[in-house]
Amino acid sequence: MIRYDLKCTGGHRFEAVLPSMFSDNPECECGAATARIPARVAIGGAASPGPSRDDMPTTWRGTRNGDKELIRSWHTKMVEREKLEEKYPELAGDRRPVLAHEGAFASEPVRAGDAIAAQLAQETFGTTSPTDNP
Repeated sequence: MIRYDLKCTGGHRFEAVLPSMFSDNPECECGAATARIPARVAIGGAASPGPSRDDMPTTWRGTRNGDKELIRSWHTKMVEREKLEEKYPELAGDRRPVLAHEGAFASEPVRAGDAIAAQLAQETFGTTSPTDNP
């Protein structure tokens, strides 16, 4: 059985359950002919994966100066998120460690493996390899 949205030539809308997609459309109560219309979209029950790791507070002020309830709440959310990411790895996002996230990098943090990391190390330490001593 398939549920269809129907509209008659008189403008009435209604739903009907038909045995198959090849079944004839039923007539409206007013006696007018009907046509199938696209089903209405219900967006009220949209699924959400919840907050990601990027949404977590990363500063002392962001945690409201270490508020225990806020930290406990985020911990619970992230445990649930880890379970979800294990089941759906495409939700995991970028898990590489952040090397710099303040100042010039506040809008886009530098992560391990980024091309800018080697350049930053060269400018800061004069080398891109930790074994090289200047």
